[in-house]
Amino acid sequence: MAQWSDIEAKVGQQRSLEERLRDHPELRARVESLLVVVENAAGDVEKAAEAERRVTEELRQMGQEALQAWARRQAERKEQDVVRQPGVQRKEKKASIGRRGMEPLK
Repeated sequence: MAQWSDIEAKVGQQRSLEERLRDHPELRARVESLLVVVENAAGDVEKAAEAERRVTEELRQMGQEALQAWARRQAERKEQDVVRQPGVQRKEKKASIGRRGMEPLK
């Protein structure tokens, strides 16, 4: 397991969180939703149980969206790896050389 100093060093070398969230608008929206709950901007959360429920739901949704984004990136990487392999061609739909419609045979 990585130590915090290792993680902090890696984060320091990367783009800012805001820059990174621009690449993932669905996660950015979840973070903003979570902040709305934390800030209680609407003033509608009076009890800790309701705040907990909302935070839990936002985190659950964020986790699901993060995993979906991860899966998309993995699929893209795998596809790129395959395309880079020599001798591998991407399948494309071939143009038909057959008869159009129901033309009679000649």
